[in-house]
Amino acid sequence: MNQFNVIGGVKTGVENNALSVDHLELVEDEDIRQLQQSSTISTLLPSCSFFLSIPYAPARKLIESNLPIALASDFNPGSTPSGNMNFVVSLACIKQKLTPKEAFNAATFNGACAMAMQAEVGSICRGKRTNFFVTKPLNSLAYLPYAFGQNHVDRVVINGDDF
Repeated sequence: MNQFNVIGGVKTGVENNALSVDHLELVEDEDIRQLQQSSTISTLLPSCSFFLSIPYAPARKLIESNLPIALASDFNPGSTPSGNMNFVVSLACIKQKLTPKEAFNAATFNGACAMAMQAEVGSICRGKRTNFFVTKPLNSLAYLPYAFGQNHVDRVVINGDDF
């Protein structure tokens, strides 16, 4: 929507009850007001900013405006040839100043909300699909985003099956 210019995409998305508006590297106060009056989720794509060397979306400003944000990879060959969500979470913490807790929430539950799938996935609850990963031993979960050059994932479980 607002990747390179502010062109009214947020307003159009909100007016059409979009589940999410994506990119938002450029956000004006009017965009924030529009989002505050809606249930539309702001989906941020920090690995796109990294790859294209463009500004990062103002995650802190959105959060401080009481808006939920989601994180995604924007995995595509033109602007983000990586679907590595560990890196996305790391960038969100390092470049957008999210706390690890905020970044993990944005990448999991809020990401599910941005696709209207929060009843099925996005958190570990009875009745939801069993999707999660187990890390190698860490001192703290907060360490994970700052160790972006290492793979700390020991086991991945999708729909209850190990991968």
